[in-house]
Amino acid sequence: MRIRLERVRFMPKELVPGVLYVSEEFRTAAHLCACGCGSKVRTPLGPAEWMLEECEAGPSLRPSIGNWQNACRSHYWILEGEVVWSKVWTREQIATGRRREKERRGEYYQTLQRAGILERLWQWLVNFFR
Repeated sequence: MRIRLERVRFMPKELVPGVLYVSEEFRTAAHLCACGCGSKVRTPLGPAEWMLEECEAGPSLRPSIGNWQNACRSHYWILEGEVVWSKVWTREQIATGRRREKERRGEYYQTLQRAGILERLWQWLVNFFR
């Protein structure tokens, strides 16, 4: 299955199969599940979420998409406009993956917080020595 990219401001109510809708303003992507079940798949975009890459062949979305909450339990990648199927995960693998995602997000936001503290300290020092 081929996936093409369509940039939008707001997500349409009706999604078309084979289209990855991306709203840069709201940092989100949406598409219909690649298995054909009709489920809407929404993925937040950002450094601690999914990353969108564009190339001539088509969009890539990383990491993989795991529809564990849907009956289809589809698991796939969107790589250069192609759906690449992956294996279905066990409940334990899903729990581990979710825990790792939560840890990754926590580390990312801690890094931002530390950077904010260092920036404020640097500004204080700069202002102190003026």
